[in-house]
Amino acid sequence: MDQLPVLIAGGGIGGLATALTLHQIGVPCQIFEAVETLKPLGVGINLQPNAVRELYDLGVSDEALASVGVRCREWALVGKTGSEIYSEPRGLEAGYQWPQYSVHRGELHMLLYTTVLERLGADVFHTGHRVLGYSQNESAVSVRCATPAGERDVDGAVLIGADGIHSAIRAQMFPDQPPIHWGGAIMWRGTSRAAPVRTGASFVGLGTNKQRVVFYPISPADAATGLATINWIAEITVDPSTGWTEGDWNRRVPAQDVIRYFEEWRFGWLDVPALIGAASEVLEYPMIDREPIPSWCDGRVALLGDAAHPMYPTGSNGATQAIVDARVLGKHFVEQGVGQSALAAYDRELCEKISAVVLRNRGAGPFGILNIVDERCGSVFDDIDAVMSRAEMNEYLRGYKQAAGYAIDALNDAAPTIPAGSRISG
Repeated sequence: MDQLPVLIAGGGIGGLATALTLHQIGVPCQIFEAVETLKPLGVGINLQPNAVRELYDLGVSDEALASVGVRCREWALVGKTGSEIYSEPRGLEAGYQWPQYSVHRGELHMLLYTTVLERLGADVFHTGHRVLGYSQNESAVSVRCATPAGERDVDGAVLIGADGIHSAIRAQMFPDQPPIHWGGAIMWRGTSRAAPVRTGASFVGLGTNKQRVVFYPISPADAATGLATINWIAEITVDPSTGWTEGDWNRRVPAQDVIRYFEEWRFGWLDVPALIGAASEVLEYPMIDREPIPSWCDGRVALLGDAAHPMYPTGSNGATQAIVDARVLGKHFVEQGVGQSALAAYDRELCEKISAVVLRNRGAGPFGILNIVDERCGSVFDDIDAVMSRAEMNEYLRGYKQAAGYAIDALNDAAPTIPAGSRISG
């Protein structure tokens, strides 16, 4: 009897990393993606060293990652008057054995997609298949998909719900879950051609928790012009009590609608209005997440990525964690076979720990340092050491990195999640 495949609901970054992991360990899978045609959507994201490590172990080369982004060299926080609060090296320059990458999300997605097609074949990837729900028994799980030709049922060994923040799988597991949480932050995103600052590959957070700009390059600087593609995010926080009123969660707005909140943010080394104004398009979103749930598993069904732990992007680890999820899941399949016990072990290892990261990110994540400085001095200072010591900042960030899984010593010393050559035992 042929081995039933693992069914994956969702062909995003988490679903594709899961498929590549399953192929590596010898487990067949089928991927069901709601959209008819995949396109390189989105703007910039960061892959922390723990995710880059896993991609390397999957055979995704450094050259391939460099084709969709740049190695991040520095992470810096700046007060709203333009004065530096904190900076530290990142990736290899910080002593990690793996780099941190700032990449175009859509191009990374397409890189993983083409890799899946090359290794697994096009017949494993089903577009235009929106997973509606599941049923299961002691030996198998079945998913129902809506397709252009009508509804279709598919059987598998287990189901991985990697279908995003609006996950139908999660909704079936927890039909009484609270609605999507919005805390009042409005976020605008865009990319602009501009000269990179500081190291030339720096991730910079500027402002406070109420009004903030984050920016970093996602392409190398052009040798002739000195300009790179700069990913930027601008945020303000308003009273959320009336709910999100704009209707569309991904709407184009004029750059001037954003610039008016940052008109005075012009410094010798950075002109925020000019950066925003240079964008080809500006998209508006509410910053949203969901309340953590007590388990990511229901028998032969498990959640992964944004379906399991949708989080604010303040920690730059949403995509990173989705990739790590896939690898931890694969590790437990190798150790326990494809079944409920492996899913339960995956759940025990990650659910509680990463749910805590969701709440940390809601509380500003590593940008919490900006909030502390703002509370103590209104973000105006002559000597930052008199406001918040370097030791206090280091300790704050150490705790975040440890919780998010990329504390440098622990990561460098850790054995591979899935040892090279591992194959499923049954």
